[in-house]
Amino acid sequence: MDRAASDVSPQPVRLQDYAPPAHLIDTVELTVEIGDDWTKVRSVLRGRRNPAAGPGPAPIELDGQDQQLLSVTLDGRRLTEADFALESERLVLPAVDGAFEVTVEGRIRPQDNTALEGLYRSGGLYCTQCEPEGFRRITYYPDRPDVMAVFTVRIEAEKDRYPVLLANGNRIEAGNLPLGRHYAVWHDPFRKPAYLFAMVAGDLGCVEDRYVTRSGREVALRIYVDHGNEARTGHAMESLKRSMRWDEDVYGFEYDLDIFMIVAVSAFNMGAMENKGLNIFNDKFILADPSTATDGDFQRIEGIVAHEYFHNWTGNRITCRDWFQLSLKEGLTVFRDQEFSADTHDRGVKRVADARLLRTVQFPEDAGPTAHPIRPDTYIEINNFYTVTIYEKGAEVVRMIHTLLGAEGYRKGIDLYVERHDGEAVTCDDFVVAMEDATGSDLSGLRLWYAQAGTPTVTARWRHDPASRRLDLTLSQSVPPTPGQPSKQPMPIPIRTALIGRNGGALPLRIAGDRSVAGETERVLVLDRPSMTVSFEDVAPGAVPSLLRDSAPRSSSTPPGPRTTWRSWRRRTTIRSDAGKPCSRCRPGRCWPWSRGCATAGRWRSTPGWWRPSGQVSAMTA
Repeated sequence: MDRAASDVSPQPVRLQDYAPPAHLIDTVELTVEIGDDWTKVRSVLRGRRNPAAGPGPAPIELDGQDQQLLSVTLDGRRLTEADFALESERLVLPAVDGAFEVTVEGRIRPQDNTALEGLYRSGGLYCTQCEPEGFRRITYYPDRPDVMAVFTVRIEAEKDRYPVLLANGNRIEAGNLPLGRHYAVWHDPFRKPAYLFAMVAGDLGCVEDRYVTRSGREVALRIYVDHGNEARTGHAMESLKRSMRWDEDVYGFEYDLDIFMIVAVSAFNMGAMENKGLNIFNDKFILADPSTATDGDFQRIEGIVAHEYFHNWTGNRITCRDWFQLSLKEGLTVFRDQEFSADTHDRGVKRVADARLLRTVQFPEDAGPTAHPIRPDTYIEINNFYTVTIYEKGAEVVRMIHTLLGAEGYRKGIDLYVERHDGEAVTCDDFVVAMEDATGSDLSGLRLWYAQAGTPTVTARWRHDPASRRLDLTLSQSVPPTPGQPSKQPMPIPIRTALIGRNGGALPLRIAGDRSVAGETERVLVLDRPSMTVSFEDVAPGAVPSLLRDSAPRSSSTPPGPRTTWRSWRRRTTIRSDAGKPCSRCRPGRCWPWSRGCATAGRWRSTPGWWRPSGQVSAMTA
């Protein structure tokens, strides 16, 4: 039984149309028999009616593409073609109102899978890529991230050609079969969506190590590579162990399976994929020869290994309800891998690298025809939304939450998020609510960052009155229109602020009408309106505001400040152009020494070349 061809044009998928699945799948027993011509797949799905989808019976709808259906059994009864509907990309079975068991048998040709989604063969290796919707190319299944099940997978293949058989979880059985074949059975006890399914069959070399968790459990670590590449995996293995230790120390996240595996082969079509317990990489992100690899090579490998490992808790144990929530797992995990690299190496250098990526790639994307919020409201092809906006800008939104709540408040929020949602598929709103509830904070305004595209421009002006020793700082913002969003609301922007005295040191802050910050030298101001003015009292002459100290993703119009790592890097890698002239109120000795601008009038905008009194903004200040 072959699927009917589809002549229907792709239709937009809209966030507002989300509906919970009619049925949930509790367990999957999957058998994959690899053959020379065809690969046979048998799946046993045990599920039930989803009470969140409403009362009464509903048809069982299973997604499927590019496979030949052989048979379908529902609750022990083999169905005839009159009992079900086989559509172009869907198999519809009779309605049920309770628990059910469906057995689907089919066959596929991985060697012909040029989409490189689902199970495909490249050279002598079978491997998978199922995110976002590749599992439907393996077997008929409700292929959506909010359907989470416990998988048991049996793989059978010719032993001489495919001695390595891998899948998610822990291996619970293996043995030989007649005719020179063998099998392996893998069981993953943790519920996961189908996009995290993975399997590999091939002839690979293996490097082994071990890691002992803080609770004393021993975890086997294995990196599988093409034969001859084993000696180049040392840095990746050490990076993995550092990542595991950091996640325990900083987040309290301990690895949960008996084995963690990485398969790194040139045949893999993606960069890297966080499949539960079985990460699959293109080998350029794992292999490094110490005699030829650069510092950048080592840093890139460490960062990507960490990112995929960190997904074990932020992406796998807790995943996204639908693909509109992609930044829930990717933005949070990018922030985590950025912080890991910052803690492991130099924080300032790492921040410079992240800011450069935002300025050179994400800012132009946010200002162009493909601008989109980190949680888009519609798509036709979800693969088009694996962007720097979803990933890197999404990470900056998490960084803003960290800035607003502080390290301790952020950790409380993470703990509550995991306590509430472990084993669930959730939304960006669920994440923000956990942060609010854990700290008693109101982050309602921050939700605008999830829905509104564009990079805000922040302008700062200040004036100091020597007689009253009062400094008035006026902050304003504007957000340019983007496709589909011609009118913008002001974004809530946390701005970490300090006042720098003539000696280069930060001064104690006294904000008019707010004595809670007496003695502090930094304060996070939240610019959540078009413009606001904050008055500082008892400010010595010559003091200058230092703004946007590790704050939000935006084009900055900030005054020159102390030589932070970012500012120092920027001054050393740009050419001075038009340093500006003092205004008419300036007197000798009153202007900032390295910018020749007016510290008295205090009106500054930034340019790619240098600090000057006015100009086009395009800077990221950290």
